[in-house]
Amino acid sequence: MDKDLVYKIALTQIPGIGSVLAKNLIGYCGGVEPIFNKSISFLKKIPGVGDVLAGNIKGFSDFTEAEIECQFIVRNDIKPIFFLDANYPVRLKNIPDCPILLYVKGNGNLSPEKCIAIVGTRNMTAYGRQFINQLIDDMLPYNATIVSGLAYGVDVWAHKQCLKMGLNTYGVVAHGLDRIYPSVHANVATDMLAHKGAVITEFISGTAPDRENFPKRNRIVAGMVDAVIVVESAISGGSLITAEIANQYNRDVLAVPGNIGAKYSAGCNYLIKSHKANVIEGIDDLVRLLNWDVKIEKQTQRQLFVELTDNEQMILALIRENREMGIDQLMAHAGFSSSVLAMTLLELEMKNCITSLPGKRYQTIY
Repeated sequence: MDKDLVYKIALTQIPGIGSVLAKNLIGYCGGVEPIFNKSISFLKKIPGVGDVLAGNIKGFSDFTEAEIECQFIVRNDIKPIFFLDANYPVRLKNIPDCPILLYVKGNGNLSPEKCIAIVGTRNMTAYGRQFINQLIDDMLPYNATIVSGLAYGVDVWAHKQCLKMGLNTYGVVAHGLDRIYPSVHANVATDMLAHKGAVITEFISGTAPDRENFPKRNRIVAGMVDAVIVVESAISGGSLITAEIANQYNRDVLAVPGNIGAKYSAGCNYLIKSHKANVIEGIDDLVRLLNWDVKIEKQTQRQLFVELTDNEQMILALIRENREMGIDQLMAHAGFSSSVLAMTLLELEMKNCITSLPGKRYQTIY
């Protein structure tokens, strides 16, 4: 049996020891096993420990549960990934309260080049379903990996569409890997594993999907990705918690706008109105926000099919010739009034021919 792993699992089971304090203990003690061998007086001197937690650590002597978990891991081909391991998700590692130990089923790359979370209500409407279908279809040229929570509604639909279209997708769950919750999604999880996906948790087997586990799950979802997309959400929806966590982690947050008064768009509209999320209407909003490379296939398609007015052609040619230009330069070269120029630039942006830069400057997309 892997003695080192037993100690790592045991550390996560000590009452009152969360991820941040666990990492602090590892740093002060020089590893995981030494934590259990230090004197209580030494432990009490570590910032954040104190009398009670030092007593909890020294009083922990039953490693049976950790040993049983090790056996479960081996039997079920689960990968335990410690936060100092090279294959720990690189984005997640950079958040202060990342789990010290993940349990991963599957062989997916946990640090893909492009990684996006799609989250939302369990009561998805046709509007949300249509948006997800189109977005994932448009993501194919970018080969993004999609992370979600295997829950009803938006989550599982995003997973299913990824499987249908051939994108990698990972599910983060709020329970141990001895089950899939809800159980009706077990077949989706199986399909994910068969297609280079993964199911990820920080909870040992036997852990039920209790209410308090879902915010912990949500922080992993937010921490693993470059951006979180909220497709539909009620004003009190759990996906708003994920969005809030993502903002705290300096992740980009995007929300799909919906009709005023629509129950399952109220949360998204709130995020946008309160400047907690960018508007996303389609893939181009995501591409611009994250500065993804524009693929040659998309460039060619735009050049072939976008119809431009004479004014738009002139401005586009000027910007392309100079790589990027400011409004004053464009007015001087084109001789347009400020209102005509502003309208022309807006049309070019809406046709995805140019993008705006800081300082009222513009550059071409292709």
